[in-house]
Amino acid sequence: MVSLHERLQADTVPVLDLALCRVLLMNNRVWPWLILVPLREGAVEMHRLAVEDRATLMEELALASRVVERLFAPDKLNVGALGNMVPQLHIHVIGRTRGDPAWPGPVWGSGHAEPYEAAERDALVERLAAAFRAPAA
Repeated sequence: MVSLHERLQADTVPVLDLALCRVLLMNNRVWPWLILVPLREGAVEMHRLAVEDRATLMEELALASRVVERLFAPDKLNVGALGNMVPQLHIHVIGRTRGDPAWPGPVWGSGHAEPYEAAERDALVERLAAAFRAPAA
């Protein structure tokens, strides 16, 4: 079992595991924000994954993007793997809307963070997990 970096553990809630990635929900209700973490020990960079894992990662990122679009109808998706603070390979999928508190800038360092209340978070995790399991539309 691959362990999560302590920052990912502190800032996220698990949604479900896919074939390659653990899907996490960022505990910030300001944006619909998922994080995919490939379950490969020592993974730091996408290009260092095995060819098959890179292909699976792209399909899982596409699935996560479709889920965010379907559930939240954002104007734009921000997808990125930075890793400056958390070296463990993880990819953000963030739904952005014109007029959101950080638009058009990045969400990082914007100063906008509001954790979910427990009931809202748990309901959203269930909705997200169901959306990931639903057949593609």
